[in-house]
This record gives sequence, structure tokens and C-alpha cells, in this order.
Amino acid sequence: MAVAANLDKLLVKAYEETPLEQLPDAPVGALAGVSEADAEALAKAFGVKTVRDLGRNKYFRAAAAIVDLAEASR
Repeated sequence: MAVAANLDKLLVKAYEETPLEQLPDAPVGALAGVSEADAEALAKAFGVKTVRDLGRNKYFRAAAAIVDLAEASR
């Protein structure tokens, strides 16, 4: 199944044309708003180096789930 999405606002310019299936393996710095210092801190604190690492990190997933559940319970 083909998936198309405009992710330009979520990515830095250099990754805007990257195919979706390649983005999970892009460095976390490919995400707009993640600076070089942020990327280094994520790697040091959580071992997060790629978009996939960030998306699969148990702490980030737990935080997202808690926020989603809290918002759904309103």
C-alpha cells in the first residue's frame, strides 16, 4: 500500500525529499527543531541516534501514551 504525506514542516530542509521508507533510519537531527546539541544529548541520555530510535524509545512511548490517555479521559 502506498502512503503519501507532506512532512515538510516536520523535517529539516535536507530531508524534505527523502522517501518515507528511509526516514526511520535518518538521524534524529533530520527532525525540525532537533539541534545538533539536542541530538547529542538524546544519544548520550537514551542511546537515540535515529528517528526510529526516538519513535521506539520506551520512555518516549510511555510519555506519549500517558498524554494520549489523559487527553482522551477529558
